[in-house]
Amino acid sequence: MIKIIAEIGINHNGSLETTKKLIDVAKVAGCNYVKFQKRTPELCVPEKQKNVMRSTPWGDMTYIDYKHKIEFEKKEYDEIALYCEKVGIKWFASVWDEPSVDFMKNYADVSKIPSALITKHDLLKYARDNCDTLLISTGMSVEKEIEAAVEVGKPDVIFHTNSSYPSNVGELNLNYIHHLKKKYGHSAAIGYSGHEFGLITTFATVPMGVEWIERHITLDRTMWGSDQMASVEPHGLIKLVKGIRNVELALGHSEPRIVMGSELKKRLSLRGN
Repeated sequence: MIKIIAEIGINHNGSLETTKKLIDVAKVAGCNYVKFQKRTPELCVPEKQKNVMRSTPWGDMTYIDYKHKIEFEKKEYDEIALYCEKVGIKWFASVWDEPSVDFMKNYADVSKIPSALITKHDLLKYARDNCDTLLISTGMSVEKEIEAAVEVGKPDVIFHTNSSYPSNVGELNLNYIHHLKKKYGHSAAIGYSGHEFGLITTFATVPMGVEWIERHITLDRTMWGSDQMASVEPHGLIKLVKGIRNVELALGHSEPRIVMGSELKKRLSLRGN
């Protein structure tokens, strides 16, 4: 059965109330995990951007202050951990720096290195050494970069993705999933992380053999934030999970052809045996 990740990411906008609503949606829809993003702003924000002013729902502030505003720390993650346990859903985070790896390993044995960072080999190795299950995404990367990331990080799951938000359907290149399965399927599960509008293209990855699927989720795509527009709203997430499970059921087995139970009565009436 495909593992389905509902990525909350930073779509909570720093609100635990919003976070809990998104966790509830993921649980009701039938997702296996919710995922967040963990950063140390001082390390992740380039120096030239730290003091750039930005207009936000909380007023004008520097970019570094904005990043701190939406970054959850121990108090919030303690509450998230308790809430996920209460609801009954697993959770983890994409980690953007080594201190975030250290932070998150207190909560989860799964970590993900996002597409933006798979060329950071020190981080890949550190994450590999400090978590049981390592996921990576391959967006924005050429083949040699992916090969090097796999060699260094030895990931358990490799996600095909297009890193534009939202992604152009004509640039999804889903057939690359076949390439990943042929090249790395002996040592890693292959997944798909979608940032496109709609659900049909994500459904299409199921018969291609993906074992993990990830989509960003939001309460409302019109909410403030860079990832909201490319996210799936609650009713869409329910349709997404139901559709994935239905495609899995429909695929069945390939051969030999057998008469299904529902066909026996029709066979008897039309053939007499």
